[in-house]
Amino acid sequence: MNVTAEFAQASLDEIKEALSGGTLTIYSVARPISADHAVERSGVLATFTFATPAFGESTENGETPLFADSAVLAGTVGTPGFARARKADGTVVADFSAGPGDREIKFAEVSCSVGAPVRIARFAISEEGGWPEKPEFYDTRPRSGYPMPKSF
Repeated sequence: MNVTAEFAQASLDEIKEALSGGTLTIYSVARPISADHAVERSGVLATFTFATPAFGESTENGETPLFADSAVLAGTVGTPGFARARKADGTVVADFSAGPGDREIKFAEVSCSVGAPVRIARFAISEEGGWPEKPEFYDTRPRSGYPMPKSF
């Protein structure tokens, strides 16, 4: 989890409480370097609305997010790369790694298709902000005159 500067000193319980009635927006793969930066190049794949409270009891497998709807329809085609959580008033709280593999948010499907349901299979918050991507991949974009990352 990458929190915004506003929530940097908040406890995990305070962050969960702040998300009551908020949203969790799933974006395609090009994520910003931190939750304090605007999302510029990633498409919105789907948006979940948190219930109040936003989370149930934690389990050994992770968190139990509570949503208004357990599945939402994808609005566009793409592969999830990250999710941005906002308070009910739209204030950004945190970004979470999302997609297949070792991510905080894992979906029942590998990719999203327009009109197909999107379901969250696992939600495990990593307070250390451990993202599986290499730092040189953050907020990258192919631009002439800039080299692509050299290692994978």
